[in-house]
Amino acid sequence: MAATIDTLSDTLSAYLEPGQVQQIRRAYFYAQQAHDGQRRQSGEPYVTHPLAVASILANMHMDHQSLMAALLHDVIEDTGISREALAGQFGEATANLVDGVSKLAKIEFRSRAEAQAENFQKMALAMSRDIRVILVKLADRLHNMRTLDVVSPEKRRRVARETLDLYAPIANRLGMNNLRIELEELGFTALHPMRAERIAAAVRKFRGNRKELVETIRFAIENALAEEGIPARVLGREKHLYSIYQKMRAQRKPFDNIMDVLAFRVVVDNVDTCYRALGIVHSLYKPVAGRFKDYIAVPKANGYQSLHTVLFGMHGVPIEIQIRTHDMEDMANNGIAAHWLYKSEGDSIESSHLRARQWVQGLLEMQQRAGNSLEFIEHMKTDLFPEEIYVFTPSGDIMELPAGSTSVDFAYAVHTDLGNSCVGCRINRQLAPLSEVLQSGQTVEIITAPGAQPSPGWLNFVVSGKARSNIRHFLKSQRHTESAILGKRLLERALQGMGQQLEDIPEERINALLKETGYGHFDNVLEDIGLGNRLAFITAQRLVPDASEHTDDDTEAALAPHRLKPLVIQSRQNTMISFARCCHPIPGDPIIGHISSGRGIVVHVETCNNVSKARTEPKDYVGVRWGEQLSGDFPVELRVEVENQRGVVALLATKINSFDANIEKINIEEKDPRISLIRLEIGVHNRVHLARIMRRIRGIKSVTRVTRLKNTQQQH
Repeated sequence: MAATIDTLSDTLSAYLEPGQVQQIRRAYFYAQQAHDGQRRQSGEPYVTHPLAVASILANMHMDHQSLMAALLHDVIEDTGISREALAGQFGEATANLVDGVSKLAKIEFRSRAEAQAENFQKMALAMSRDIRVILVKLADRLHNMRTLDVVSPEKRRRVARETLDLYAPIANRLGMNNLRIELEELGFTALHPMRAERIAAAVRKFRGNRKELVETIRFAIENALAEEGIPARVLGREKHLYSIYQKMRAQRKPFDNIMDVLAFRVVVDNVDTCYRALGIVHSLYKPVAGRFKDYIAVPKANGYQSLHTVLFGMHGVPIEIQIRTHDMEDMANNGIAAHWLYKSEGDSIESSHLRARQWVQGLLEMQQRAGNSLEFIEHMKTDLFPEEIYVFTPSGDIMELPAGSTSVDFAYAVHTDLGNSCVGCRINRQLAPLSEVLQSGQTVEIITAPGAQPSPGWLNFVVSGKARSNIRHFLKSQRHTESAILGKRLLERALQGMGQQLEDIPEERINALLKETGYGHFDNVLEDIGLGNRLAFITAQRLVPDASEHTDDDTEAALAPHRLKPLVIQSRQNTMISFARCCHPIPGDPIIGHISSGRGIVVHVETCNNVSKARTEPKDYVGVRWGEQLSGDFPVELRVEVENQRGVVALLATKINSFDANIEKINIEEKDPRISLIRLEIGVHNRVHLARIMRRIRGIKSVTRVTRLKNTQQQH
């Protein structure tokens, strides 16, 4: 039956003040007048839509300002009434809510990923100002989904897709289970009508076959609780079409395997009774080891609380049971909307509201640090909404993290600065690798060091959006700084070849270059040179117009790598200097730098086949040399021929490790029945270190030949 303002008023009178109900009625009549003459695609008067949205929120017991905003949410967009006019009539808070929902209404989700990502950023911003905006928007979307059959098939599929991709996960993240389930069921039916109908028919048949068994178990649980004086509601829990479909796809299981579980929910009066009820059902049926979860002691990130257990039922059928209080049931169904009361300043705010606000603040922080909207949406996918794990800080505080998190995710969850300065960790007081996946219940301690910084390798194992966005943000900032420093050094060298100094270049020449290139600042020019996107000698020629008076021979000679003072490699950590994988240069090798677009300088061994053009195209190359204080491990490839003997690989590994060298990769292939070829990648400090290791390997009795592999002539 369609809602009327009188039926809505009756619902509201059960939990709102009479004066607040009267304000909501006034908002309805204002909306009715504003939308006069407008009709929906179904032919109904337009005001039936905002009235239905308000009814959805009323069933969640939302506050009176949200209800007024629901009734007025299309007024600014569709009738030309201003925000200021609404503020005068219904107050600033309501006008701000209507304005926020109106801005979200303008979001048109298209198939282009970039557009959808940018639109989600707008939604995050609106939610941060007042989270009730998204609650009104979710109710608006739910009513639109209920009336989707009047739109074109193409629009129906598009709206269903964005509902499943975005609105249902947001409802889930805010703990609004009832709304999330209905959005998913309606979205699934609209997007895949044939699949939905086939699964629905199978569910009806299954329910008929199992009805007697379900009733028997429900009756047994109710009786056992009643005998102990525990009043409880025991409900059979239905599996929903969309969740069945998702499990069938993800687990590649047939329908019968997915449905071969009976599920019940037990609702009792208080927390103490929850644990008593748990003991009773465990005495009734045998519990399955390792399948008990206590979400009362440690609630989920969206505020959900319940006891979960799995039992062996009759005929070996598993029984899933959730035990919770009436308040927890309300929270599980309506999440942040449960018992919504915006309290006056100084009053405590419910923990679910605080969690939601923290989540939205986290969204904003990720948005600010993300390089672009697509990167932001990538981080968002992790947070909407993974399974969580719960770990402890050394002081006993509980941290919620996505499943699969590592200590680096934990560090960034505590504080960005802790993540940026992290160098190691202890898990349950034992030193552990930063990449080790955390398990619920562990205690994690982060070890920091002054001057430490994030490693690009962390991106290979972190899973949380906050960690990924912060690491990328830091590396980009570092890359910009280092590329500008490198660009300045390259430009200074090019100018030296022309007999000039960078500090002597007049400011008007620099300004003319900026105007010519379209850059806003000279640092941008230096950064582009460091990245290899601009050649230093061409920029130098622009800054020194009379440079063209040099002959071609003079210019080439001036710019030849061996004629200029080489750049010194002081650290392996510089993001703008990398080491070629083709020839694996190590300290002590004669080297040359190739200027590569977007990568800065790639260091090769001078005799590498890939830099043989250095003599013919000197402009693309730069002289480099190893710094004296350079430390760290550099990869190098060795080819070892051995006679096939038992234990030779273990002996080889022991010899290499005894010389403080790490084996990164090992590959063994048989050359003939007598000889095997072992290809190793090891980390060494320099050529002297490598020579010692190669001597030690040659000393192994079964080794017949050791070769360093380079993209050049080989070294024996």
